[in-house]
Amino acid sequence: MWEGDDTPRVTGHMSANPIVHMGMPSIIAFLIIGIAWGMMPVNPYRFRHGKWGRIFVSAAGPLMNLGLAVISLTILGCMWSPFDRDLTHVELFLFTGGFLNLILFALNMLPVPPLDGSNILSNLSQTVRGWYSHPQAQMAGLLLFFALIWSNMFTVMFHYARLLAALYATVISSLFN
Repeated sequence: MWEGDDTPRVTGHMSANPIVHMGMPSIIAFLIIGIAWGMMPVNPYRFRHGKWGRIFVSAAGPLMNLGLAVISLTILGCMWSPFDRDLTHVELFLFTGGFLNLILFALNMLPVPPLDGSNILSNLSQTVRGWYSHPQAQMAGLLLFFALIWSNMFTVMFHYARLLAALYATVISSLFN
C-alpha cells in the first residue's frame, strides 16, 4: 500500500490470517511435512519507486521475521534469568519463536529463486537479473534449496540461530535483571 499498489487489498490479502497467504499447495505441504510458505500478490508496475519498491516489498517479509525475533527474544530477556536452568512454557515459547524467526529471516534472504533474497539481488544487479530470468532458474533454485535441506546446512543454521537467540536474550536479561 505504501508503494502505491492496492492489489493486496483488492484481492483480500490484507489480513493477519496466514491461511489467506498460504494457498492450498502450502497448506497440504504444511500438513504433510511441516513446511509452509506464503505469498502476497503485488503489481510491481504500480510501485512508486520502481526497482526500490520491489526491493522494499521483497525485504518486508524477512524484516518482519527479524522484527518478530527481536520482539519475542526481548520479552524473553525481560522475564528470564540466565541462571534459571529450566524455562517455563511461556519462556520456551518465546525462545522457540525467536530462534525460528531468525532462521526464517536467514532462509528468506538466501539469493535462491524464488526466495526474497533473489528478488532483492536481481533488482540490484542487471547481471543477476539476467541469470534469474532464465526459464530453469526457479527449478534450479528449488533444487538448490532442497539440497540445503538434505545437507548438514540446516543443522548448522539451527545451532547458530539457537546460540544467537540465547546470546541476545542473555544480553537483554543482564540489562533488566
